[in-house]
Amino acid sequence: QVQLVESGGGLVQAGGSLRLSCAASGSIFGIYAMGWYRQAPGKQRELVAIVINSSGSTNYADSVKGRFTISRESAKNTVYLQMNSLKREDTAVYYCNVRKIAAGQGDYWGQGTQVTVSS
Repeated sequence: QVQLVESGGGLVQAGGSLRLSCAASGSIFGIYAMGWYRQAPGKQRELVAIVINSSGSTNYADSVKGRFTISRESAKNTVYLQMNSLKREDTAVYYCNVRKIAAGQGDYWGQGTQVTVSS
């Protein structure tokens, strides 16, 4: 099992910035990727950004490209999401995700952290 602890959500004005953190612990062997998803009220959960563990390559949703940056600190098994130039439509619950391909393969999710962007 993998445990994920998120932090960093909150209320921010449009144009502002927030940084989310997600620390993984437990059975971390076999992690393929770490990423962030979000779910707004009445909408499906969607991928925001992902980083591949072995290569460090990243991928972003079109809606956040140029504004959000995902990074990882391998020694701490932690992934970050720096969110700049926030917009009202970024308001959602943000979930950390870990995808494993060995030793308990599958998707693991954090508890979610609320990000609210006000105008």
